[in-house]
Amino acid sequence: MRRMAEEIQPIQEQSSWILSWLPSWCPTSPSQLKEAEEKMLKTVKSPFSRQHVRISSSNYLWTLAFSSQPQPPARARTPLVLLHGFGGGVGLWAQNLDRLSGGRTVYALDLLGFGRSSRPHFSTSAEGAEEQFVAALEEWREKVGLEAMVLLGHNLGGYLAAAYTLRHPHRVERLLLVEPWGFPARPENKNHASIPVWIRLMGAVMSPFNPLAGLRLAGPLGPMLVQTIRSDFKQKYSSVFDDNTVSDYIYHLNAQTPSGETAFRNMTIPYGWAQRPMLERIGLVRADIPISFIYGSRSSIDSDSGYAFKKIRPDVEIKVIRGAGHYVFADQPEDFNQTVLQILDGAETDGKDKGVKQ
Repeated sequence: MRRMAEEIQPIQEQSSWILSWLPSWCPTSPSQLKEAEEKMLKTVKSPFSRQHVRISSSNYLWTLAFSSQPQPPARARTPLVLLHGFGGGVGLWAQNLDRLSGGRTVYALDLLGFGRSSRPHFSTSAEGAEEQFVAALEEWREKVGLEAMVLLGHNLGGYLAAAYTLRHPHRVERLLLVEPWGFPARPENKNHASIPVWIRLMGAVMSPFNPLAGLRLAGPLGPMLVQTIRSDFKQKYSSVFDDNTVSDYIYHLNAQTPSGETAFRNMTIPYGWAQRPMLERIGLVRADIPISFIYGSRSSIDSDSGYAFKKIRPDVEIKVIRGAGHYVFADQPEDFNQTVLQILDGAETDGKDKGVKQ
């Protein structure tokens, strides 16, 4: 594994007077995000490296790397790459990294436009934005020196993991989709009557803006807003934090230049449906690439997409973790970790792992 242990001072995008005004209005900065992330990762006991991996166009992807102990070639394990969801970052895997990295190389990275990765301008088209995400991940793979990967993506990360697999199937050993966003198409009947009135009104008001614009417009009240609206996150991580560590991290992740957030908005149609539904394309994934879906039993995202795809590909595996919501890896971390390891152990039994390019 190549080492690129460097930290790059983020370049703040100043594309408009609004963005140039945000840093002075919002109590956040790249350094505060760094501090918030470090607090999140203090609970991680395994040694790891942190690095900004440079890609093209002066962009970079913030990466955590957990190296496994050298093993005989016959037991080499394909590295596991974790892709967070919309509005997330590497710190949210804090309860998973130790267990998942036991005996296996694991990478967790901030998607382009999110977290501590660079925040460039994205294409205004859904296809163009998706391609930028996928191209960044492929460049990252080349720079890190991976021959093949096991991709695990949550939410938007699941959608992008599937998109990457469609584009670069020879680089993906196995695909794990955790509560993936963007799979079903918007219902043709467009039965708006079934959508609560307050959601329809909010959608009409906020449609010209990014999904989390209200967080930045709240200015100094932003941190308190996150603590109030997403108080559930404190409970999700209560076994490792007894303060506002998680809500502070979420705030600093999303109070800065909304680059990836803008890309996500350009990839959606009301009310949060994907412009390019993945369920219409995932059937083109090469048949020899195993696919697993992981859902939470209490999630607002139903598992219909996974079961619909299973009708087409009976070998698709679907796991439902009891008592977990959409953030299944944080709601029930022990069960989630065990489920992922069981899936990966099964892959090794079948002789699927290929290891890392030296």
